[in-house]
Parts: sequence; C-alpha cells; structure tokens
Amino acid sequence: MRAAAFLTAATAAVASVGAVPAANTVETRDLSLSLNLGNIFGGVDLSNTNYYGAPIPPWKPGSKPGWYYGPHPGDHPDLPCLGGLICKILDLIPFFIHCPHEFPPPPPPHHPPPPPPPSDGYTPTFQNISAAVQADDYMTFGLVETVADCKAMCNSVDGCGFVNTYHDVNGKDGSPLLTCALFKNCHGPEDADNKGGQTQPDGSVDYIANSDGYCKDK
Repeated sequence: MRAAAFLTAATAAVASVGAVPAANTVETRDLSLSLNLGNIFGGVDLSNTNYYGAPIPPWKPGSKPGWYYGPHPGDHPDLPCLGGLICKILDLIPFFIHCPHEFPPPPPPHHPPPPPPPSDGYTPTFQNISAAVQADDYMTFGLVETVADCKAMCNSVDGCGFVNTYHDVNGKDGSPLLTCALFKNCHGPEDADNKGGQTQPDGSVDYIANSDGYCKDK
C-alpha cells in the first residue's frame, strides 16, 4: 500500500475509535481499534489481545509469526514489517505492538581501547540447545535477523521479561531467520521442551536448533 493511502486509512481507523462513547469500557474501545487497524496491517491484528499478531504459540500446529523486525522488510511481504511509516503510526496507538527505537551508531574506536561496554540488560539462562521454551506466559513471536533484534523487540513490548531465539529448521515456511519468542517471566532449560517434530506442508519435519534464552535484568 502506498504511504499516502496507508496514512489515510490509519487516520480514519483511529478517528473511528475516537468516536466510541466514553461510557464504553476500555475493552470495547480496544476491540474497536483492533477491528479497524487490523485491516491496515495486511489483515493482522497487532493488538495485545491478539498476542501482537501471533495468537497461536510457535509450539502449536498452525502457528504463524506475527511480525518481522530487521533490515530487509522487502523480503517478507506476507508479514507486518516493523519499520518506517508503520512504526510512526504504531507509536500513536495504545495496546498495539511498538517498534524498537533506533540507537545512534557506535562512536569511532579510541586508542587505547575503551573499557568493555556495560551489560545489554539481559542475562543468558541457556545457550545453543536443541529445544525451545513453551510456557503459559507467552506473549508473541516473530522473525528477526539477530539476537540483538529480538532483545530490542522485548524492550518495546510492555511486560516482556524473557526472549527465546532459535532456528526452527524446516518450519516457518522454510525461513532461515531466527524465531523470536517473547515471554513475561524468565525461563531456564527445564522449560525448553519444544523440540519441533511438526510435519510441514512439504512433508518435512521441523526441529529446533541454536536455541538461546535471555532473562531481562530487573
């Protein structure tokens, strides 16, 4: 959709929600917003009530990523890609997923080298295992290029406290990207009991590889 048409549709959707009587509940206004804006983002409801576009967790049959965040949005026409104009609109909408804020490039190198940078705000709980977390505090999942991108997504989702990144080999329509699953609470390897095993449309069976878990520091 061209930018002008996209902006017009978004403005109309937000305006229609503003017309909902104040006496209605927050849930009613939230539902109205989801119904209007769901038509804009390729038919995907990116509200928190719909798990930010991914209502079926990645360990269940029929699951699909709710979004893509990374530098190559043109490679993923079937997913809402979090960048550009979409992010500017989402920033204005409560209860919907928000894009990570971009940070300035790192400063040029110093001589002698500066001290190591501080923690990125996450502590690893497991690394490079062959299983992914499945838990009741699941929030959403999408596709990213790097672990850092997944952490940035967690920072932008209210209440997110844990990220699990992994390769779903043969899954996600054969995507080579990392699956980025977000949860409210921290999890260790004992919660990583999703080993794949789902038969795909082409007859292959998916499996989990390079699974890492990171708990957000309080």
